[in-house]
Parts: sequence; C-alpha cells; structure tokens
Amino acid sequence: MSSRPFTASTWFVVLAVSLPGFAAELDERPTRPGEWGYRPTDGTTVAVNPPGFVWRPQRKIAAWQLEVANDRELAKVTYRADDIAWNVHCPSKTFPAGDYVWRYRGVDAKGVKTPWSQVRAFSVPAECLEMPLPGREELLARIPASHPRLFLRPEDLPRLRKLAQADLKPQYEQLKKTCDRLLKNPPPTEEPPTYGDIERKGEKWREIWWGNRVYTIKALNGAATLAFTRLLDGNDDYGRLARKILMQCAEWDPKGATGYRYNDEAGMPYAYYFSRTYTYLYDLLSEEERQKCREVMRIRGEEMFKHLCPRHLWNPYASHSNRAWHYLGELGIAFHGEIPEADNWLWFAVNVFQNVYPVWCDDDGGWHEGTLYWSSYIGRFTWWADVMRSALGIDAFCKPYFSQVGYYPMYLMPPNKLGGGFGDCNGGARSSRLVPLVSQLAAQSGNGHWQWYVEQMGGPKGEGGYIGFLRGALPKVKAKSIDELPTSRLFAGTGQAYLNTTLKDAANDVQLVFKSSPFGTQSHGYEANNSFLLWAYGENLLIRSGRRDIYGSDHHKNWMWSTRSVNNITVDSQGQVPHSAASQGRIVAFRTTPKVDVVVGEAADAYRVKEGKNERHLLDRFTRAVIFVKPELIVVYDQLAVPQPSMFTYALHANEPFDVQQQRDVRLTVNKVGCKISFLAPEELKFEQTDQCDPNPRPRVKLREFHLTASAPEKVKNVEFVTLYRPHRKGGAVPEEASLKRTNDGYVLSARLIDGDAVIELPVGDGKIRVQQTDAEGKAAAPLVVSTK
Repeated sequence: MSSRPFTASTWFVVLAVSLPGFAAELDERPTRPGEWGYRPTDGTTVAVNPPGFVWRPQRKIAAWQLEVANDRELAKVTYRADDIAWNVHCPSKTFPAGDYVWRYRGVDAKGVKTPWSQVRAFSVPAECLEMPLPGREELLARIPASHPRLFLRPEDLPRLRKLAQADLKPQYEQLKKTCDRLLKNPPPTEEPPTYGDIERKGEKWREIWWGNRVYTIKALNGAATLAFTRLLDGNDDYGRLARKILMQCAEWDPKGATGYRYNDEAGMPYAYYFSRTYTYLYDLLSEEERQKCREVMRIRGEEMFKHLCPRHLWNPYASHSNRAWHYLGELGIAFHGEIPEADNWLWFAVNVFQNVYPVWCDDDGGWHEGTLYWSSYIGRFTWWADVMRSALGIDAFCKPYFSQVGYYPMYLMPPNKLGGGFGDCNGGARSSRLVPLVSQLAAQSGNGHWQWYVEQMGGPKGEGGYIGFLRGALPKVKAKSIDELPTSRLFAGTGQAYLNTTLKDAANDVQLVFKSSPFGTQSHGYEANNSFLLWAYGENLLIRSGRRDIYGSDHHKNWMWSTRSVNNITVDSQGQVPHSAASQGRIVAFRTTPKVDVVVGEAADAYRVKEGKNERHLLDRFTRAVIFVKPELIVVYDQLAVPQPSMFTYALHANEPFDVQQQRDVRLTVNKVGCKISFLAPEELKFEQTDQCDPNPRPRVKLREFHLTASAPEKVKNVEFVTLYRPHRKGGAVPEEASLKRTNDGYVLSARLIDGDAVIELPVGDGKIRVQQTDAEGKAAAPLVVSTK
C-alpha cells in the first residue's frame, strides 16, 4: 500500500477529544442527510467485489488502517490495509464468496492510534461483479511515459492515422473543416472580464458568468481540436495556431475570471481543454512553454483539489463537484511526472470513481436530477470513462449502475417525447437530444435494447469533434426488441416510477411519472415527494411549473422549490422542506401488469417547520396511491393525517387553463389532447385558478401557465382525496359514469371504461388496494391486490 500525507485542506470540523494513548476519540456519528455514509453498510450484500470501504473522516488523522475478517471478533484477519490516505479504500484483490466484517481506525502524525471502529458486516455473493482497484503505484505506472495521454496513447497513433484515410475519413474531413475555419477566424484569447461591482446573480452577472464559460470553451476546445487533428495529418499550421491559443490562455490569471473557485463554469472547461491541448501538442512546445503550462495548471489543479478533497469523499452531493473530480483526473494524467501534485489529483479521482460514484442514482439505473442533468453529467463522465480505459486500463462500464443506465431514458423519454420529467430545466427536453449519449452507452455496453431506442429516432449519432472521431471505431450493436420488457418500471433507488402504456412512441403513450424519493428535494431534483406528472399522446397535461431564470433566483427558490409549484398537497399553506436532502419520501409499493399499474408513496416526514432550534412535523401521514387502468383511467388516492385540525389544499398545474364546471367535472385541453378530472372526495371543495406564479420569473422569461387549487371546506385532522383523471384524444370517447361509496374499511370506486368497468377498493389506514376489471361482456379479469404498507 502507498500513502500520502493527509492534507491540511480537510474542511471537516470534528471535536477531537485527546485521550491518553489515543490520537482522538473516533468520530462514529451516524450518517446524516447529504453524507455518503459508512459503506458497506452493516448487513448488506455487496454488488461489486471487492466493495469500496467508506467511513467518516475527521481531523488530526494522518492515515487510516482497515481490517476485514470472517468473524465478528476478528480473530483471523483476512485482509488488512495500512497507510490509507483518505477515508475510502478499495482493495486491489477480490474476496472469496462469503460473510465478512470490517472495521477501521485512524493514526495521527505521531503514530498514535484511535480505538477501532464498531464492526460492520457484509456478504459477498458467489455471482458478483469483480472490480478491484490496482494500487497507486501500479496505476501510475500504466500512464504512458510520453504524450499524448488523454483518450489515446502514443501507440494508438499509427492505427488512427490509417483510419483517418479509411473508415473514419468522413469524421476526419469534418475535423479538417473545423480546423480550416479556425485558421481563417481564430477565437479571441484576451482574458475575459471579472464581475466587478455588480449585483450577484443579476442579469449582467449572469451574462458574464455564462459568457466566460462559452468564451473559454471556444478558445481552448478550438485549440484542442487543432492539436488533435495535427496528430492525424502533421499539419503544422494547425499546430502553430493551437500553440498560440494555448500560450495566450496560459497568461490568464489562474484565480481570476476563469479560476475554479471564482467561476467554476469557466474554470472546469479551462482545466480539461487546456490539458487536452497540452498533451496533443506536447512535441511542438518548447521546454520553456511546457514549464509555463505546468506552472499555470499546478495552481489551477491545486485549487480544485483542495476544494474537492477529501470533502467529496463523504459529502458527494454537490452538483458541480460531480463533474469537477474527473476533470481533475484528466489534469492528473496529462501532467503526471511533470507537476509533483498531479499524482495526488489522479489518485483522488480514481478513488472517487471506485468508492463514491455515481451518487444521484442506485444500481437500478435511475437518476435523481432529471434528464437534462443526467445527459449532461453522464455524457461528460463518458469522457472520463474513455480516458480511464486508455490511460489506466479501467473499464467504467463494469459498475452495476452502468449496466442499467440506458433504461432510464427509455422509460422516461419514449421516442418522440417532449418534456423530461422532474428536475431542473426539463420542460423543453426532447428524447431526440438523448440519442448521441444513448448511442455511446449502447456501443460501450453492447446493450441491444438501448440500440433499439436510438434506432427509433434515426439511428446512432456520434458526438462529433475529436472525441467523436475516436469513438467512431466502436463495434456496431444489434438492436434487440423491447417486446419482452414491461412498459412501466420502478427506479427504487431514486424513488421514481414511470408508468407507460407503450415504450415505442410517445405519440401513442399515456405516461404518469411519480416521485417519492430517499434523495429528498435536494440539488436539481427539488420537486416535492408524492408529486406526479401526466403526459398523453404527445402532450404535457399536468406539469411541474415555473421556469428557471437563473439558479437560486427569487422565482427559482421561492416558487419552483416549493410544494405549491407541483401537483401535490399543502397543509395550512405549508409544503415540504424545500431543497433539502432531509426532505425524504419513499415508495412503499409498486406493481406493474399489462393492464394495471399501482404505485404507493409515503411523504409525511418531508413536511416540517422550524420552531426555534427544533422542528415540528406537520403530518402524521401522507400516503398517495396511484392506480393506472391503462390507458384511460388514473385514480390518485391520498390519505393525510395531522396532529391538529388543518386546511388541506390540492394543487394542479398545466400549460392551458382548467375549465371548472363543478368539482366532478374539470376539463383540461392541450392542443388535440384532453383530460377530464373528477374530484370525488372530499365534497364541497373550493376552487381557485391563476396564471401567475408567486413570485414570477424575471421579465425576460415569457411564461404563461395555469395553477388550480382545490381546498377542503374546513380544517380537519384527517382527509382522503379521491381524484379521477381520464386522459383522451380530443373528440375521443370519455366515459362519464363514476361513483364512490364509503364503507367500514374505506371506499369502493366504480368507474365506467370504454370497454368495460373497473371496481377499485381503497382502504382507509393501512390495507390493500384491490383492482377488478370487467370487459364489455361482463368477463372479469384476475384482480390485482397491492398493500399500501
């Protein structure tokens, strides 16, 4: 095992109580929301062999020790690691299948040890993905001694040069056209401006913030493209311009307008595009120029490293940091052996990947932050996957998540879908925009279902540029029919269920998206738990409202992050704790069949208010059950209970106005698609409608949406909402008949279907939902029974 000193950059503040003979009292506080947690968790069966071990970091620890054994007394240690630099470790060898326990302790700078941690158990199954992490020195030795090092190795060049004149000639010709345009019109390289004395997050600030990112990418990605293309054909005109751009950008203040901490949206692309240009251009640079580049990137790299390490290893849910760590890894590879700190940067990045990535998901393939952030972050991660494979011999697609990753867009964004579900900036998302990324995922994994998906929208599409050229030689994947797949799917790890009538074409699909998530309402997946969205036949019917004018603006923070902005319920005008990892829900039941889907969520714990230093729970219960009788009837059944009488308000949102005739007859029409809504319980609801948000976005955002609220007639301690939704094509048949009967155990809902009837039993309290369908001839199908617990 190799080691490095535990850096003074550690930001965790822990009360370290000095004891005779001990470096400190070992901090074993339970995991809090927003923390990665102790892994493997006690009693878990791991999905990867060996598992990544993670524990709480603390000050005054210079190194860590880890022990693994087959018995809780650790009488015979089967694996031991010393001199571990950070609070994570993945062994370089696999474990035999069996039951194990693990523990850890810290060592201070004088060699004094803490007590051992508590013992935690885990199991390694016989069938388990094997993914050991090579030791630090072995990993570093895999990096090419010469350049280029990012995405390709020196020995790859002869093969790529041949491909540029054969199978990849179209991609190569596109690269040449781009380079020739850059020769005629080189990008500007004057250092971009700082913010100066202007309003933070105001319109001028926003213009500089994002404008500097675009400006930086134009300059340095242009340089990287020129430098890479020169590697293929030896065109020194391309090389000279790339060198000129690189060295002029090297004059920018490393902690100025494009510094990582000053503006990470500019600082991150500066770091990786600069590194790529440097490694592709290495032989054309003088030693003096190389040294200048090293000086600049040492400052920039250390600033990123000190911000990320070791914080990201325990608190990995900062959104931008989930890009920055692998950009830092690119720097580490490019400047290995040239900047003394570079090896630490790379070792940190590899440990993040192995032990703490990806974070917004689970092994089922779901994603907390929505399709826009999924495609952005996973798309950029595939760069790092390519870099790791070529420079380090690590295959990222061995991880369980990446074996399922392509099912997320398939279920949320069927072909020709508009609207990307929950998450920031998804209102205008289109499934077609996901084709390049899913093409790459299909090619990397060989998954035929994902290949089928991209072929429904015109076939695989490359990324373009030098990365697209390098990926052009990936093997072709044969599409596989999706007829064997269920049309609906639960992504349990992110607490989202996608209920569809078909996966083949959004124009013929009715889709309901439901969220009740253990990730809570944090980051870009901020929508309240137990919310739902409804699409039908190519149109958005019930939406999550608002439009981000800038991250953290008054409208974004006080409308879009609030429960009022989604299809949900407030209590005495109070919603769920906004934008918080602690504001959690959970999906307690899910069943899918060809004819009926049922999903049940519980979100009471997310409703809390602060009272001094304490928090008070507003709700004892908020159980929302969705019953989807495909494709024409959706029942949303809500049970809410509070400690004291309260007013409950049910909200719906749409792009067009609601036509409220009476509470059992609310109509919504969006282009050629309609939805009849019937509030069957409680009686005497009071309706209000507005086309204004509170607060509205900034004037430059032209937004017109409609917000309907239905309030209970009086304050009560318990309430049940029973609401029917009948999506349909405009002019299509819409059965009217529906009745709700109160029983000793709950409700019995009887509803007419186009070709038959449905009888649904809805329990009050914990119980079982029972769905019975009868066809037009009176023949009953087998009932579907789902527990609400």
